[in-house]
Amino acid sequence: MNLANKITLTRIMLVPVFITFMCLDGFFMRIAALFVFIIASISDSLDGYVARKYGTVTDFGKFIDPLADKLLVSSALIIFVEIKEMSIPSWLVIIIISREFIITGLRSLAATKNIIIPAAMSGKFKTFSQVTTIITILVILSINSFLSEFMPNATSLAHYFRSFVKVIPFSLMFITAILTLVSGLSYIFKHKYLFFEKSI
Repeated sequence: MNLANKITLTRIMLVPVFITFMCLDGFFMRIAALFVFIIASISDSLDGYVARKYGTVTDFGKFIDPLADKLLVSSALIIFVEIKEMSIPSWLVIIIISREFIITGLRSLAATKNIIIPAAMSGKFKTFSQVTTIITILVILSINSFLSEFMPNATSLAHYFRSFVKVIPFSLMFITAILTLVSGLSYIFKHKYLFFEKSI
C-alpha cells in the first residue's frame, strides 16, 4: 500500500476518534475534537498531493478518498444535531448528506457507461464551505465550553455567547446546505444525459 492510501486510511481511523471526543463533551474534549478534525481535513489535501507527486494514483485511492471525506463530514454534521446548546435541525443535515448519496449514485451510473465525472468547481467550493463551517462551529463550541467551565461567574458574557451559539451555527449550516444543494443540482443538470444513454 502506498503512502497516499495510508494517509487516506489514517483519515478514516480518525473519524471514531473525533466522534469519541465529541461524545465525551467538555472543553478539553472539544478542543481535541477540533484538532483531530483539522488534522483529518489537512490529510485530505495531503494524500492527493502525495499521490500526484509520486505518480501513485490508484483505483483504490480513487474509491477510498471520497469515502473518507464523506465519513468525516457526515459524522460531524450528525453529531451537531445532537448538541442541545445549538439549534441545528436534522433537515439541514439530511439535505447535505442526501446530496452526497445522490452524486455518488450519479458517479456510479457514469462508471457503468465508462464515463468519469471530474470534480467540478462547485463541488470543491461545497467541500470548502462544509469544512470551514464545521471548524467554525467546533471553535464556537470550544469557547462556549470554556466559558461554562472556567468562567462560571461571567454570567452576562456566557448568556451573550449562548445566544451567539444559537444563531451563528444555524446560519452557517443553512448557507452550507444551500451551497451543497446548488452544487448537487449543477452536477445533475450537467450530466442528465447519463439517465438516457445505454450502458456499454
